[in-house]
Amino acid sequence: MAAFIIDAHLDMAYNAIVLGRDLRRPVEEIRNRERQAPPPGRHTGTCLVTIPALRKGRIAIVGGSLFVAPAWKRWSDEPQVYHTAEEAHIQAQAQLDNYHRWADELPDVQLLRDRGDLDTVLISQETETPRLGIFVVMEGAAPIRTPDELGMWVERGLRGVGLTWAAGTPYAGGNANPGPLTDLGQALLHEMANFNLLLDISHLWEAAAYDALHRYPGPVGASHANPRAFVDSPRQLSDTLIRLLAERDGVMGIVPFNLFLQAGWTQSEPRLPLTRVVEAIDYTCQLVGSARHVGLGSDFDGGLGLESVPAEIGSIADLGKIETLLGERGYAPDDITAILHGNWLRLMRQVLDAF
Repeated sequence: MAAFIIDAHLDMAYNAIVLGRDLRRPVEEIRNRERQAPPPGRHTGTCLVTIPALRKGRIAIVGGSLFVAPAWKRWSDEPQVYHTAEEAHIQAQAQLDNYHRWADELPDVQLLRDRGDLDTVLISQETETPRLGIFVVMEGAAPIRTPDELGMWVERGLRGVGLTWAAGTPYAGGNANPGPLTDLGQALLHEMANFNLLLDISHLWEAAAYDALHRYPGPVGASHANPRAFVDSPRQLSDTLIRLLAERDGVMGIVPFNLFLQAGWTQSEPRLPLTRVVEAIDYTCQLVGSARHVGLGSDFDGGLGLESVPAEIGSIADLGKIETLLGERGYAPDDITAILHGNWLRLMRQVLDAF
């Protein structure tokens, strides 16, 4: 049987609430509806992710994000944006409510709040009714109005925090808006350490990422980021930063997004082959000397749809095709398992063991 998968980053609640997608339905049903009534937002592509598609693809656990978009420059025309910390707070709470609602209403969805929840999901993978575990991570900490309210979010199920999104937050500069780790950011890291939360360095301005990695004692990762060697952009991680992440025993989630895999790619060109994703995985493994620090973080439907992903991907159900390609490239079964789920599972256990 194919190995199950952990996808460390999916904006599922954003898709459900802001784009109005009923992710309980099959992918084709959503696509058919959107051919007649396209969803809002100019960054929205053809749907890739639903709960049935995750089930079909043996994705056992996802990093379910809380993502809110700022009213900033080219993102200001998104269907829902925030102008204040209070608005960000309200929007992210609604997304967290959505994850709770799925866990309450769907018998095969489990919110991962502690080690017992994780074990339940893992055991279920060997049964006829596997569960989908949702490990909640905030993409950009703007909804946390002050560091001392972090405990409330943790009580509600938050288990990881990215200090910023592209545009930056009061906590740190972002990849599209340079800035340091601020005093507030340092205070938030201190609070996060009290709960042993996952620090997600995706989207951090590089100087802020170095500072955060040196200061934060808990588990660290980049849920959705690619090597800068493939696309020279502040959004991607430099070799030095990747090595530092590995030294901290962190994990980097490779994104199967053509714009992150080939510089200058546009949708007017043919979609890239899935082997390009394996090349990014292999580059990272070779750079750090092992397969221990690489995983997957697809970010599917996070501003990228079917049009922008490799050609062999028809939906997230096809993510497992990477397993075969890794084998063809000479990766041993244990290393393939580590990449598909083992490495992220190690970090998630570290977090959930504290609860």
